[in-house]
Amino acid sequence: MFCTECGEKLTLMFASGEGLVPYCKACGQFRFAQFPTAVSMVVTNRSKDKILLAKHKGQKDFILFAGYVKKGETAEKAVTREFKEETKLNTVKFKYMSSRFHEPKSVLMLGFLTMAEDGEPVIDESEIEEVKWFSFEDALKAIRKDSTAEAFLKNALTEIKNFK
Repeated sequence: MFCTECGEKLTLMFASGEGLVPYCKACGQFRFAQFPTAVSMVVTNRSKDKILLAKHKGQKDFILFAGYVKKGETAEKAVTREFKEETKLNTVKFKYMSSRFHEPKSVLMLGFLTMAEDGEPVIDESEIEEVKWFSFEDALKAIRKDSTAEAFLKNALTEIKNFK
């Protein structure tokens, strides 16, 4: 790890109330880890009885719709932008659910429950191989077990009936 300000190699130093934190001796400053932020969307239909999942090119599992939050963009804007980019559909409404650090990509994932407008998704075939509406039970079977997506999906399924 290196300092983002001066490039000096960081050492771990105890910070009161924080534990061991990377420290730059040259700057005399603690350097807390920085990582990207992304949104992840459990997408339901207006009837609130189906979940829309995507399968990316070369992947075997279906996943939730997701995308990175761009610099200067709010998470809420990223939800509507990413879903529109990936399906050509608008979001009718959305609700923040929870967050989770996704270790495989070192990214903070912000989970949203999202309702899609009626219509058929139009996908970018260079990125997405397939999108499909699933019953709740089948969505849980299709998503990768013990994944961030599964955790967000399970959380959303308990809240979906109250989604107004």
